[in-house]
Amino acid sequence: MIIIAGKLWVEAGAREAYLAGCVKVVEEARAAAGCLDYALSADVTDPDRINVYERWETDQDLARFRGAGPEPEQAARIRDAEVSKYRISGIDAP
Repeated sequence: MIIIAGKLWVEAGAREAYLAGCVKVVEEARAAAGCLDYALSADVTDPDRINVYERWETDQDLARFRGAGPEPEQAARIRDAEVSKYRISGIDAP
């Protein structure tokens, strides 16, 4: 299993518009083969931060969906990012 997790920062006051522009991407991701979860959400304490969480069955599923990455206009609105890819070998109950 693959997990993509991290955070994005957009320009001050632009977070809600950015997230509204991501609705279609989230819907498409969740419908994609191998997608187990996909979420972009507003951080509750930082008004410019967006939390990223994705869970995929395989690298191939992720690559097939991701393609070339975000649309240029969407990417241009991101002023900073800290996102990592994690490979999970096992799952246990918390």
